[in-house]
Amino acid sequence: MAEPITLMDIDDDDNLSVQPNNKGKNVVVSAAAPSHGKATPWVEKYRPHSLADVAAHRDIVDTIDRLTSENRLPHLLLYGPPGTGKTSTILAVARKLYGAQYHNMILELNASDDRGINVVRQQIQDFASTQSFSFGGDSAKSSVKMVLLDEADAMTKDAQFALRRVIEKYTKNTRFSLICNHVNKIIPALQSRCTRFRFAPLEEFHVSDRLKHVIEAEGLDVPASGLAAVVRLSNGDMRKALNILQSTHMASQQITEEAVYLCTGNPLPKDIEQISYWLLNESFAESFKRISDMKARKGLALIDIVREVTMFVFKIMMPADVRVKLINDLADIEYRLTFGCNDKLQLGSLIATFTKARSALAAAAK
Repeated sequence: MAEPITLMDIDDDDNLSVQPNNKGKNVVVSAAAPSHGKATPWVEKYRPHSLADVAAHRDIVDTIDRLTSENRLPHLLLYGPPGTGKTSTILAVARKLYGAQYHNMILELNASDDRGINVVRQQIQDFASTQSFSFGGDSAKSSVKMVLLDEADAMTKDAQFALRRVIEKYTKNTRFSLICNHVNKIIPALQSRCTRFRFAPLEEFHVSDRLKHVIEAEGLDVPASGLAAVVRLSNGDMRKALNILQSTHMASQQITEEAVYLCTGNPLPKDIEQISYWLLNESFAESFKRISDMKARKGLALIDIVREVTMFVFKIMMPADVRVKLINDLADIEYRLTFGCNDKLQLGSLIATFTKARSALAAAAK
């Protein structure tokens, strides 16, 4: 009886790229097609493998693609919210540049690795200082190595200052690509040495189109309302959208709007409408009792309720000054909740805020 072949049995540099383990972003992936194992997270299974596959930001991707093709790739600084394609873009560039030699020509470090000043002085400098030789026809391109620093905003200030000199010294044979969420945490000296590209949250139609591709490939039963719910909850984060879709699929055969909200623990839009009605019409005691009952029955978090009610307030017709005061008070409540303040006290504050808004609305109507 023949033994089953697993990924560990395969040793083909043309089809596989083995990358260091870091926060689940890099796994054994196929350059030709995504793995179709049931246990594979869809975030990795459907990760773009070429620049043409990147879902959005075509202006940025096309610029980087052109610079790569013309062998004029500068040091890069990609910044923006999570799940917008920063890491996928750089990995696609590396695959285009190096092909089968991909894992030999790139040093990848992220926040899960030790990246203090000693790592910059030793590991990064050792990698950058060694010259690579290519015996192929495209020696100019492949002889330039790449250092990828994911989550560079987590690097210490000393490490960033040390990196500044390393970038200057080894520009001839090494390109540095920095990826971060908050560009203000990167020292100006590093920013000035890189070409900066901002990856904004993805537009809804980009997320929707990519999810439709996954839905078709996986043969999922997803009505339009379920897809709209996933897109809405993702907030422009493709990684989050795929995780929501996969987790809901594991919990329910049909991915309906209710199943999506139930799986993620977010309040349903109809629940937010009901809570808003109580806040705007019921007495303090009645509102407190009903909202507390709904929280306990459906397992809702008050901070999620506050965020959704805030979005609902923008849809309500009211004087501008009342809306501004109400939004400001809701922001204060959310801020206190992020620091773990007592839920019952903050729920009372929420109801009191709407009670004051109701009084202001009544006064404005006279």
